[in-house]
Amino acid sequence: MSRSDRRILTKRMVFSEMTEVIVVGGGPAGSTAAALLAKNGVSVTLLEREAFPRYHVGESITYSCRGVLDYIGALEKIEARGYTRKTGVLLRWGQELDWAIDWTAQFGPDVRSWQVDREDFDQVLLQHAAECGAQVLEQAQVKRVVFEDGRAVGVEWTPQGHSEPQITRADLVLDASGRAGLISAQHFRDRRATEIFRNVAIWGYWDGGELLPDSPSGSINVISSPEGWYWVIPLSGNRFSVGYVTHKSVFVERRKDYDTLDDMLAAVVAESPTVSEAMAKGTVRPGARVEQDFSYAADSFCGPGHFLVGDAACFLDPLLSTGVHLAIYSGLLAAASVLSIENGDVTETEAYAFYESRYRNSYERLFTLVAGFYQKHAGKDRYFELAKALTREHKGLEGSADLAFGEITSGITDLREAKDDSGLGDRPIRESVAEAASRRSKVQDLLSATEQAQQRAEAGLPNTGGDRGRSRVQIDADDLYDAATGLHLVMEPRLGIQRAAVPAAG
Repeated sequence: MSRSDRRILTKRMVFSEMTEVIVVGGGPAGSTAAALLAKNGVSVTLLEREAFPRYHVGESITYSCRGVLDYIGALEKIEARGYTRKTGVLLRWGQELDWAIDWTAQFGPDVRSWQVDREDFDQVLLQHAAECGAQVLEQAQVKRVVFEDGRAVGVEWTPQGHSEPQITRADLVLDASGRAGLISAQHFRDRRATEIFRNVAIWGYWDGGELLPDSPSGSINVISSPEGWYWVIPLSGNRFSVGYVTHKSVFVERRKDYDTLDDMLAAVVAESPTVSEAMAKGTVRPGARVEQDFSYAADSFCGPGHFLVGDAACFLDPLLSTGVHLAIYSGLLAAASVLSIENGDVTETEAYAFYESRYRNSYERLFTLVAGFYQKHAGKDRYFELAKALTREHKGLEGSADLAFGEITSGITDLREAKDDSGLGDRPIRESVAEAASRRSKVQDLLSATEQAQQRAEAGLPNTGGDRGRSRVQIDADDLYDAATGLHLVMEPRLGIQRAAVPAAG
């Protein structure tokens, strides 16, 4: 069946029996991928289990998301929602004085994003995917991804209002099912949690409040405490999202002391002079929430017939507010990979290797920076040195010590490396960090402390000092394709993957 035939079939039927791409999940990862594929003429069916709008935490967005949303044609819709404009972050961390990362001061006035209401933000993106031509079906319960001879070939699912499941086949399946992880957690069962990053978040909402002095406009405030850390996020309408993150063992023990979650949230906020003062003029809304923020990663982010995008592939502690960045970035990479396979620009094996290395490096880069941050005694000079190593000492970041940190937390680094045609993105980020550590003691000290914390966690020993560990997954693109060809992301004149050079014959 040709591409045009499949597209006609999808339009004629309520539920198509065959489609080019099935996307499971309508969060930012799935909606971004579906919109990009549909805009480029691919027949896409997106299956979302919930009825939108639905609540979701994760309100603080990076600048990189703004660029991608502009690219898919959704920026004006997002700007019209009236979200708080975010220009950076202010940290009161460890023993340091307050320090701010202001993206507009570092990179220009247009480098900004938003603090959003996710139920509204996610609905705008899902509706945009439908407007781009994707067939979007809500309240569609996907039971499993169907595999034949090791390849994903479709999904088994139940449409809204039906009791009997059906199977829809596809050339490719994009698993954007979030933490449910249809492929990694349920099919392959290859999802690995990082033992030392087993955190729990408790949060709620205030009417009224204020940010710390000297905060960049609309910024998130991140405040450390002896057993965890707090976030304060300014939302539209003078509302604030306020949360506390601590290790699961601490949370479970403390939870016994309170009758309700509201009582516990009030107590932990009162324990922080900084946060309690910031919320002193506000009124808390009833209905505190709790969620496990365990960090994990699948052994593989893609394979024959499938890509894992967003939280379906990996999840990172929310310290640097990078969850939506990872979702939208992976949606962009997955769509580019699918289009390049469809157009014959690269082989499937090359597309998988490109996606795996770029998304894995993004996760590992951010994970390493967050793990370093949990060494609260280290000081910002060491954090900045680690960030410099994680940007591979990019020449454009020379000058101010905090530029590399700002580039990573804005999401710019990942997009820059994905577009690099020198093969830089093929190198595991671990290698670059190890090289920097061998030359600079500040980085080595930080990495040594996080590695020791990881070893203690894996041995089941007490974790002293609030240390956190790192994932140990390593990727070598040379095992899958010739990295010297410089496969890289292109967005104009069309989205895809291109080569910087043609492989030598023979």
